[in-house]
Amino acid sequence: MSKTKTQYVCNACGSISPKWGGQCGDCNEWNTMVEQLEPTKADQKGRFAGYAGADNQLQKLSSVKVSDTVRIKTSLSELDRVLGGGMVPGSVVLLGGDPGIGKSTILLQSMCRLSESLNTIYVTGEESAQQIYMRSKRLGLNGDNLNLLTETKVETIIATAQLNNPQVMVIDSIQTIYTEHLQSAPGGVAQVRESTAQLVRFAKQKGIALFVVGHVTKDGALAGPRVLEHMVDAVLYFEGERDGRYRILRAVKNRFGAVNELGVFAMTEEGLKEVQNPSAIFLSRYQQASSGSVVTVTWEGSRPLLVEVQALVDESHGSHPKRVAVGLDQNRLAMLLAVLSRHGGVFCHDQDIFLNVVGGVRLMETSADLAQLAAVISSLRNQVLPQNLIVFGEIGLAGEIRPVPNGQERIKEAKKHGFKTVITSKANTTKSELKDIRVIGVDNLQQALTALAEL
Repeated sequence: MSKTKTQYVCNACGSISPKWGGQCGDCNEWNTMVEQLEPTKADQKGRFAGYAGADNQLQKLSSVKVSDTVRIKTSLSELDRVLGGGMVPGSVVLLGGDPGIGKSTILLQSMCRLSESLNTIYVTGEESAQQIYMRSKRLGLNGDNLNLLTETKVETIIATAQLNNPQVMVIDSIQTIYTEHLQSAPGGVAQVRESTAQLVRFAKQKGIALFVVGHVTKDGALAGPRVLEHMVDAVLYFEGERDGRYRILRAVKNRFGAVNELGVFAMTEEGLKEVQNPSAIFLSRYQQASSGSVVTVTWEGSRPLLVEVQALVDESHGSHPKRVAVGLDQNRLAMLLAVLSRHGGVFCHDQDIFLNVVGGVRLMETSADLAQLAAVISSLRNQVLPQNLIVFGEIGLAGEIRPVPNGQERIKEAKKHGFKTVITSKANTTKSELKDIRVIGVDNLQQALTALAEL
């Protein structure tokens, strides 16, 4: 058996060197040399061998045979929702999040329940078997049938999985896994990339549903090479404050379901519990109405979500007024304030403005534009808006109120939660009158301000 060799490749220009150097000799970039496996002679011959006598493997798209793939339910409905209906056999899911957010907890809960009917393996490289056992008992989980493996060498993990033929497997975490073919330390770029490549290849060949836990950097991005997210089928992020009760699971990539799908969990003494009606949580408003508060409805994945937007406008005592947005795009807030000044006749150049989305939700879409300005106007004028009011719509630079997707479903969600009035784009209003709810359609910002003043 030929000995495995390594080489160093520059991430900037792609040049190859047999030894590591702090600076690339071709492009003169620093700290860009990354270790990787050197292709063997058999691999190099196999790339170009058989051009003349190779079998034609081309096939027509219409001739491809597709069988109905049965998804594996994780026993957690919110996790199944984010995955697109459950796990697909042979898929690889990367789960990232801050330390202590609950990544290991949610996977241990799901694996203990799956082990009652499926062959499962939980691979841990961060904790001992005793620690996993103590956690399962603390959460009240039945892990009698769960296969546990404490190992960090990827070759041993794959060999063990080949002997047991699991249907679902968890790797916790990929930053602790290493391959014996590379000399670099676990967690390095080369180790993470090569270990993940071997695990993905094995999962695809054996049809194993694989969960991979990944750490995140201080900037919130997954640690390791960026190619890690391209190698897997789905990337999920666990969000929320460690001191808070609620956790949000968001899909940023999913080959088998909707992107930006949202799952909400509550952290309890017995682990993570699904929140079936997250709108009720994010609408936990004070009984006494106050200015600067307005409710909007955003669309997360495949369902509407009602959230509260709060604004505080106060006189600025500095030369540069503050613009702070938590859960919203701060650059878009500056743009909306300029539109409010130009097309609404409301000037805030001497005011400090603070915006916050209750519950730690991040609003990614533009349907919250009108709600942001409504909250700002309410706080600026000290006008208390009705608590049964919903506001949503996109605002253009010319002051027009643009329609947003799924407008009818948003209005129906507002009606389901007892809201009586909706202010939105005229294009999002329903043709037929809805009972017990009033929909006010507006074409521009001036009409929206008039409608708010008349409430």
